[in-house]
Amino acid sequence: MATSRRSRRDAPPPRTGNSEAATLRAFLDYLRDSIAAKVEGAPEPQVRTTLVPSGTTLLGLVNHLTFVERSMFLAENVTDWKATSQPSSEDSVDDVVSRYRETVESANTVLDGCTDIAAPIPRPGAKRPAPSVRWALVHMIEETGRHAGHADILRELIDGSTGR
Repeated sequence: MATSRRSRRDAPPPRTGNSEAATLRAFLDYLRDSIAAKVEGAPEPQVRTTLVPSGTTLLGLVNHLTFVERSMFLAENVTDWKATSQPSSEDSVDDVVSRYRETVESANTVLDGCTDIAAPIPRPGAKRPAPSVRWALVHMIEETGRHAGHADILRELIDGSTGR
């Protein structure tokens, strides 16, 4: 349980360009940065500690989101979604956050090549139909935002840290 309160300055929502794609990407990147910031500097072993009945851990959230990004934008097939919430015991906080940031960078490279958000997201060799770029962006905003909220609560329970 938290013993002292530390507060980070909240990052305001992004100011975006005029296009739908620019707006969606800016909000997704805002949430991606928020989730990474929430985990960076979190203490071991508490970052792996289950504090809620669902078994969700702070480090597990970022590990899971790495797999979601890979599945959605890099066409990687995930066969065991439950396992994605369990980082390796050898992985440090820095390892998991770095892998997440690298995956986000690769996903953004794919998105940089998408000029029509109504077109299917490129998935060379994928075995399932691709959603539109718009759908993928909205889904990832929802997924990342949902888990960022979980991360807020878990981090505050761990060490009292609040803010984005």
